[in-house]
Amino acid sequence: MPEILDAAERAEPPTEPESGLTTVHDPADVGDPGTADRPGSEGDEIGTVAQRPPPGVAHSGAVMAIGTVFSRATGFLRTVTIGAALGTTLLGDAYQAAEMIPYTVYELLLGGMLASVFVPFLVKRRKLDQDGGDATEQRLFTAVLLALLVLTVAAVLAADWLISLYAGEYEGRQREVTVLLTRLLLIQVFFIGVSGVSGTMLNVRHRFGAAMWAPVANNLLTMAAALFYLWLAGAGRTAATVTDGQLTVLALGSAFGTMAQSAILGWTLWTAGFRWRPRLDLRGSGFGEAARTAVWMMVYVAVVQAGVLVTANVATRAGKRAAAEAGHQVEGSGLAVYKFALVVFQLPYAVIAVSVITALLPRMSSHVTDGRRDLVRADLSRGFRLACALLVPLSLGMLAFGIPGAVAIFSHGSTTPDGARRIGVILMVFAVMVLPFTFHQLLMRVFYALGDTRTPGLIAVPAGIAQIATAFALLAFVPPHQVVIGLPLSYGLFYLVAGLGAALVLRRRLGGMDGRRIMRALVRLHLAALPALAFAGATVLAASRLPGEQLPALLALLIGGIGGGLLYVLTARLMRIAELGYFYDLARARLPGRGQGGTP
Repeated sequence: MPEILDAAERAEPPTEPESGLTTVHDPADVGDPGTADRPGSEGDEIGTVAQRPPPGVAHSGAVMAIGTVFSRATGFLRTVTIGAALGTTLLGDAYQAAEMIPYTVYELLLGGMLASVFVPFLVKRRKLDQDGGDATEQRLFTAVLLALLVLTVAAVLAADWLISLYAGEYEGRQREVTVLLTRLLLIQVFFIGVSGVSGTMLNVRHRFGAAMWAPVANNLLTMAAALFYLWLAGAGRTAATVTDGQLTVLALGSAFGTMAQSAILGWTLWTAGFRWRPRLDLRGSGFGEAARTAVWMMVYVAVVQAGVLVTANVATRAGKRAAAEAGHQVEGSGLAVYKFALVVFQLPYAVIAVSVITALLPRMSSHVTDGRRDLVRADLSRGFRLACALLVPLSLGMLAFGIPGAVAIFSHGSTTPDGARRIGVILMVFAVMVLPFTFHQLLMRVFYALGDTRTPGLIAVPAGIAQIATAFALLAFVPPHQVVIGLPLSYGLFYLVAGLGAALVLRRRLGGMDGRRIMRALVRLHLAALPALAFAGATVLAASRLPGEQLPALLALLIGGIGGGLLYVLTARLMRIAELGYFYDLARARLPGRGQGGTP
């Protein structure tokens, strides 16, 4: 991705120098908490990547990018396997609610602080302290382990209360199943935390690979546990027919995966030279001062996590009410289908936009240091346009292939074709949010480059209120079995409101947003994608006339996806769309025997 950005910068006319850009706070004091809405075993794909290697360490960036792809790929397969094991009815909803609680608890109480505060704090102490920051690291590691132990015990004891927050209307066997799963999965809080602090300390040592690759082991072990559960219990189990022993196998398998992840990171930290010696003399350590620098960052994290909590609560209540109204299990009306669709929705962002952000951060930080508003503005515009060259066809592909793609991927084991189709419908709604979500994330990185955490925190409050109010309105006024289809709109509303607020603020600070060039690129990219979209739609329609479920869906996905992709590339070349041309030229230049080409 740095090569793409460099090529785009060389091809575009140079900007007129505009100085006067000033930082609000020292950007080196505050790290990047990431999207803050991705509690899950894959980890937060931004929070670690944003703590970038020093200039010249290109290999680290490549390792991180490849590791992120593998982490997301195995995380996706983990999601598919869990879906096959538990399905999209109330049992699947129970597992999804139980699984997200330990990650949310950790992220809210500790994880966000590690990513946004202690990485830059440790970097400074390693440079300034005579012992290279060793005493500070010993204190931090000891304090975090003790806090994790207390937090884990308290969370396990409070499992029943936590279920009331996330699944307030569960009762009887449904509640028993969810509480059992939650208690077993909450054991993970300690090991999630160990992974977090180990990753933090590896980060400051410029050891980035393990943090990207360790989640792969976690995902593989959880997949193995899900497959073993499916072999043991069989497909189609419900909350009433599943046994505690079968659920324990599944939950402990996930917990073992988290333990393996923390063990890999701990071992890597040991090989990097760290030897833990417990220290509790925290007075004068500077931790309190470091934490105070990121108060507004934590406000942002808290608001986002409040949205996660409300979304889970609304989805579980809607699923329970739909089952009560129908008098039987209802496919795809609760949290499980929402979470499955969310994983697919964030895959393009995690692979494409994260690569753009990782490449942009050092560039924007350098321009901020020089006070160059024009260069920061150009980087933001260029990064978004380049990301959209790939995200536009992928988001439209979600619209075209949402249902057949979900049927081909998820319709296995306990997930029926009807349940998979519900995932596809939700994914189609999510598709509309791909670009607003990405734009918001890019805008947040401009604020972090400016050292401004207060503005994102303030903007998040009205955006969070809009999201939460919309989610509760859906529960109050929409039929229960349709609520989950509208939840992506509630989710996306947060990023629309926050993105609009952020754009208005940055437009003033940067002297504009290069809006005309961005809008022109977006219009042209969508026009270039129209023939591909038409081909994809025709393929899906033709395949739907074939008998069966999975084979027609798979044919539609393969034929429509490959044909549509080629049509998009051809149309974009004929329209001489430069943003896609940079990717084409880079790919062609790396082919054996081919030289560097020119952009269209």
